[in-house]
Amino acid sequence: MAPLPNLPLQPATIRALVRFCLRTSILVIFAAFGTIGFGRSLAALLWMAIILCAVIGTIRREPPFHAALNHWDEMVAFTALFALVSGFNHSIAV
Repeated sequence: MAPLPNLPLQPATIRALVRFCLRTSILVIFAAFGTIGFGRSLAALLWMAIILCAVIGTIRREPPFHAALNHWDEMVAFTALFALVSGFNHSIAV
């Protein structure tokens, strides 16, 4: 199996990783205090984060498939988390 290419540790990539971790921790904290339940609150907050990342990526005209991480990659990560949380919410509700 061929080794995967290393992600370039450019300042933009490091900023995107820190930004993603910070936003995720803030969303989890706010979801913990939600009145509709943790799962549903986190799903709603992740949906808003997806929209925010898409809008910021569009405004800043960042390329979607760039070598360094940007807002589009954050949007994909938040979408994956949203799908995971929604799947757990749906399996618990049924």
